[in-house]
Amino acid sequence: MASGASEAAVLEALRGVIDPELHKDIVTLKMVKLVQVNDGIVSLQVTLTTPACPLRETIEKDIRAALGKVAGVKDVMLRFDSSVPEGRRLQDKAPIAGVKNIVAVASGKGGVGKTTVAVNLAIALRQMGAAVGLLDADVYGPNVPVMLGTTEQPKALDEKTIIPVQTYGVKMISMGLLNPGDKPLVWRGPMLHSVIQQFLRSVRWGQLDYLIVDLPPGTGDVQLSLIQSVAVSGAVIVTTPSIVALADVRKAVEMFRQVNVEIIGVVENMSYFACPHCQGRIDVFGHGEGERMAKQFDVPFLGEIEIDPQIRIGGDTGKPVASLGQDASGAKSMYAMACKVAARISVVNLSATAPVVEIL
Repeated sequence: MASGASEAAVLEALRGVIDPELHKDIVTLKMVKLVQVNDGIVSLQVTLTTPACPLRETIEKDIRAALGKVAGVKDVMLRFDSSVPEGRRLQDKAPIAGVKNIVAVASGKGGVGKTTVAVNLAIALRQMGAAVGLLDADVYGPNVPVMLGTTEQPKALDEKTIIPVQTYGVKMISMGLLNPGDKPLVWRGPMLHSVIQQFLRSVRWGQLDYLIVDLPPGTGDVQLSLIQSVAVSGAVIVTTPSIVALADVRKAVEMFRQVNVEIIGVVENMSYFACPHCQGRIDVFGHGEGERMAKQFDVPFLGEIEIDPQIRIGGDTGKPVASLGQDASGAKSMYAMACKVAARISVVNLSATAPVVEIL
């Protein structure tokens, strides 16, 4: 072993590498594993808090710079893996076995593209390496099966065990698969609560990093049923730049805050149209209102999703843009949003030290 190059010296140097999202050093965060030093060659494994980590390159650069200053270090063999931290557990809410985080995707009003965001968020997280489920809780308007291009019905092993459908690597359950066709559901609150309970507790989700829940618009029975039943890691709020949409978004934000659900952030969908002829930006529904609202409520802004024909075509044909890869038309903003959602969930989970007060 070269003089000065020891495991202790390596770990001490790595205490100077700060995770940009969590603002703590990677040793304290227990991200550094399997450190070995042999003849000046340092090998180590770094466990990121999400496979969708948007700052992996920054962390790697900082690690190499820190170890490059340790006497005797000739080279660094660096490997990355990931382990998504679990969301908080509440004494009065039984966890779903194997599910680390439940993420609600909500909107104050309909027509803002909430399901489009939920579907592409789920697929993007899966494509980046996470284990993902998608629960279509929009019981009256279950559009997830159409957007995922499947009519396959889930299998029931018995009265208490349902096997979800799997498409694009995402496990999914929806009333649209159980009640296909044009027959409407005319249900009151207690029946809605019952089906949400079944989707949460009877579906064999297996091991998931994220269970994305596509909620109906507004602040009604389904939202309350979800919040009363399980510990929700956070809510992603979807809006458009229009003033009318933002007025309803404020109500959704206040509802989640009232019941102590963390706001992961705000996504501005249909933010602008990029003209294919002049390459100019056309603000069809206004500009910047989503970001201004996020600042007003002191919550993260998760990004703008443009109006792109491929996003609409993908949803109509069952081939969401996220399934086409990060470089596909309309997909880059979806992946950027997914990275920010994953990073924010990690920050919330690893920073959750204050006691939670339940008011429901």
